[in-house]
Amino acid sequence: MSGTEVLDTGIPMARIATARVVGPSRLEITWAEGSRAGRTEIVDIAPLLGSYKVYRPLRNNPVLFETAHVIEDGDAVAWDGPDLDMSADLIETIAEQEMDSIEFARFLERNHLTQQAAAALLGRSRRQIGYYLNPGPVPRIVALACFGYEALVAKRRVDAA
Repeated sequence: MSGTEVLDTGIPMARIATARVVGPSRLEITWAEGSRAGRTEIVDIAPLLGSYKVYRPLRNNPVLFETAHVIEDGDAVAWDGPDLDMSADLIETIAEQEMDSIEFARFLERNHLTQQAAAALLGRSRRQIGYYLNPGPVPRIVALACFGYEALVAKRRVDAA
């Protein structure tokens, strides 16, 4: 393949229609294109802000964080400052790693887990599992554990077949 050829994977690229600051490190994103097209969701980008040096100016600076706006026809979100932008693909990756209470309830149902069984599986108390079923976000580490559990179950099914 030459450097000028375009490879179409058939997977639409993420593109943001609107972005609005709704809290420290939290953006309300409306997706224009990609796997989340048409959805509006709150995305906590704190893991990105804490992981990359380029985003250091945004840490603990609510005034600067409030300047978030969509650029490049939805390919990125930018802030007022030198080279302060974040790609829609990167934001989509974080959004995919989040889970709300409805998605958590579906996880329990899909995997035939009681709250007590989920507590044992995820290393949490039964009371915490109950909190995750109330409206609001589920901690990212718990969401990732749920995704990992389902991947492990799927792998075991394939291995057994």
